[in-house]
Amino acid sequence: MRGVSPATCYIPAMITASTEPAALPAILHTVRSAWQANRPSLGQRRSDLQRLRIALKARLEEMADAIAADFGHRSTHESLIADGMTVLNEIDHLLGHLRSWMRPRRVAVGWRFWPARAQTRAVPLGVVGVISPWNYPVNLALIPLATAIAAGNHVILKPSEHTPRTSAFLHDLLADVFPPDRVAVVQGDAALASALAGSPLDHLVFTGSTAIGRKVMAAAAQHLTPLTLELGGKSPAIVCSDYPLPKAAARLATGKWFNAGQTCIAPDYVLIDGLRQREFVQQLQTQVRARYGDFSHPDDYTRIINDDQYQRLLGYLAQARERGVPVIELAGIDPERARRERLIVPTIVLDPPADLDLMQDEIFGPILPVCAYPDLDHAVADVQRRDRPLALYIFSEKRAVVERVLGQVVAGGVTVNDTLLHFAINGLPFGGVGPSGMGAYHARAGFDAMSKQLPILWQSRWAASDLLKPPYSRMAGLLKALTR
Repeated sequence: MRGVSPATCYIPAMITASTEPAALPAILHTVRSAWQANRPSLGQRRSDLQRLRIALKARLEEMADAIAADFGHRSTHESLIADGMTVLNEIDHLLGHLRSWMRPRRVAVGWRFWPARAQTRAVPLGVVGVISPWNYPVNLALIPLATAIAAGNHVILKPSEHTPRTSAFLHDLLADVFPPDRVAVVQGDAALASALAGSPLDHLVFTGSTAIGRKVMAAAAQHLTPLTLELGGKSPAIVCSDYPLPKAAARLATGKWFNAGQTCIAPDYVLIDGLRQREFVQQLQTQVRARYGDFSHPDDYTRIINDDQYQRLLGYLAQARERGVPVIELAGIDPERARRERLIVPTIVLDPPADLDLMQDEIFGPILPVCAYPDLDHAVADVQRRDRPLALYIFSEKRAVVERVLGQVVAGGVTVNDTLLHFAINGLPFGGVGPSGMGAYHARAGFDAMSKQLPILWQSRWAASDLLKPPYSRMAGLLKALTR
């Protein structure tokens, strides 16, 4: 398949009507009642996941077209990689490990409690809510949904209102796979998302900005709903003085300009030794030309999702220029075409002051600040001054240097000498820390988060606890042994 224009994109025959917030209690009651009446067995969970995989694989082209229609233009290949392949890979991993994850785990009781036995069991929680964002609208909806299904839950999914065609695609896809009392898709604006966050769910997965995450957490607090919050923030990349610049530029270009930078774990800014800063920018320029040519036909370059986001990003650049900060566009494009297509070419901002908006906010676009540092200690100190990031990227061929940074910076996840890829590793939990998130999911981490790890003690026919009763004077010897 190739990139398609909006005019040829798949549009669902009917975009599903919005769900009123007032309807949520009845939907939740229906979904929870169905779960209570028939808690999913291993066989049902596997069947559900297999049907979801088959249905999605059969509709990948429709999926890519729907996403492209919402973005105005999005690289088909990026949609197939990020919203197709990753979901199918995750479902395969869930299917391959589900049986073993569901087995009770034996826990040692210690000699004081012999001959009792103990175990934990992964018990499904009930109804999991998923509020997904627009930037990877299928990936970030279906991976938590599939994980919740694997854990034996039912799901209420609220996809983003900013990608209405993709949300309608998800509604149609999931309606063909699941009965509505097992997976319910509700569509609406921020009011509906707020109402779902404030519903008495058994777990809630939210992906979005830190600011909205705080509101979600406050809404969920009224029912003490457990949360997995995948937020964002400013994810730094540190290019150490020993690392080859062409390789660093190539890998950072992929991480930053995939999906036009609209990625929560995209490198938000680069810290590089001052002597190599200009050469690094030149290497990035080379990468842009090799990947996108002269931008006359940038089919593989994704557009900005909507005008609000486009104007926000232009505002960052305008503010930098007003302050006299160097702004380097790495490709030329007609301004009218750029406005019409919501297209911002890869852009470098050199050494922006810390008080600029683009150094305070998560950029979420193809703008990359490149900041010079005198030595590694200064680079690490810069990262430490900020909120703990969702992702950290360290480029060095010296293991001791990498360990030095890892020993000082706490982040949600790390990729060494590359970008983004820790997200795609099934065995690694994905999540932030502090303002960049709470909890983690993917594979076993998500299965455990969306289950209750139920502790069970099995007492034997004979037990020392039978003797633990007054008068305690008759068992002084036993108490002395137990308290050694």
